[in-house]
Amino acid sequence: MRVPIPPRGVDYRGKVVLAPMVRSGELPSRLLALHYGADLVWGPETVDRSMIGTTRRLNPRTNMLEWSRLPTNPQHRANNPHPTESVIYRLDPVREAGKLIFQIGTSDPERAVAAARLVAADVAGIDVNAGCPKPFSTTGGMGAMLLQTPDKLAAILEALVRDITPAFGVGISVKIRLLETAPQTAALVRRLVATGITGLTVHCRTTPMRPRERAIRGQLRMVADICREAGVACVMNGDVESRDCAVALMDEFAVDGAMIATAAEKNPSVFRAGGELAPWRETVERYLRYAIEVENKLGNTKFMLTQMIPGREDVYRELARCKEYRAIVEALGLDGLVEMAAALDKTLGIGEEEEEKKKENKGQQSKKRKWAEAAGRGGKAGNKKKTAVEGETGVIDVGATAVAAEPLPAAAAAAVAI
Repeated sequence: MRVPIPPRGVDYRGKVVLAPMVRSGELPSRLLALHYGADLVWGPETVDRSMIGTTRRLNPRTNMLEWSRLPTNPQHRANNPHPTESVIYRLDPVREAGKLIFQIGTSDPERAVAAARLVAADVAGIDVNAGCPKPFSTTGGMGAMLLQTPDKLAAILEALVRDITPAFGVGISVKIRLLETAPQTAALVRRLVATGITGLTVHCRTTPMRPRERAIRGQLRMVADICREAGVACVMNGDVESRDCAVALMDEFAVDGAMIATAAEKNPSVFRAGGELAPWRETVERYLRYAIEVENKLGNTKFMLTQMIPGREDVYRELARCKEYRAIVEALGLDGLVEMAAALDKTLGIGEEEEEKKKENKGQQSKKRKWAEAAGRGGKAGNKKKTAVEGETGVIDVGATAVAAEPLPAAAAAAVAI
């Protein structure tokens, strides 16, 4: 028996997929993973409150779908009387068609459904994050905090299965971590697979564990067996280094699929079979081409390049000084991308702020030079007379320069001194 796959949904069985990663799961990274053979890609966790209130638009310059909204932070609005909209989520409706899973951060069934409705027509599945232990995810009871409230987690999944699957034809899945004991994990998994979900991903670490700690697989076969009995696909995550590694682990632990995270962040060619990785210059050039094509945020692009470029390379250090796309591609010697990069910088206004700062700094330096020169002349002319107003003589200090004035009446002299 298998849980039926909805008309627009995907079956996770036999798939090697890109994990949901904050910063590393943005659109250019997903396109690169697909290029190298990823079967499916998860976008980064997107909090329900961030999505609710967004407007869906097709970017006419890139043909990418974007969900954007004005900033809601009162302080930001106060400091920016004319704020611009921020892109909360972006996808490629052609290259990601049928392969993108939207992961939602939520702690409330109604908000989960409201956020999912905004994007469900454009993705292949909705996944609930119930495993991330980082504070930005656990705030408000989301992420790994849901493991402590299994009834709430089940209610969220049931609401999505009830309201989203029939309306949009996509499946609902969940990503969890292991609990402290096998019986606890087994009880949780049994509760979740009874909600109507089509897939469950288990990260083979407990909530307190960090990526540097080796994944533990002692409970994995048990989780896979429970999922199989319920007809739900089971995907494993944790220390999966390549497609070949994924296939071997799928066979060893009888799981249906495998998810790659950190290894794909460093070199997305891990998704191709055979084990031989593409050289970093190849992956970086293709990544930059995608980043420019989709108008990716410069900060995110620079972060990803620091993950993909070996730290021993000279260009790794040069990257920190780059303030625009053109500077990045020139530093890497990618002449074929210079024109595209310059055009994007102009479109997004990248570099304009830096130029304004340079002009402002030049202006301040010029003023300082003039003041210094004036002070030098004033010192020669009459340092002994340097005072705001000296009695009846009317000597006035302008800046750092003593200027002799005509004698002033006592009343006028007093007024200037005040």
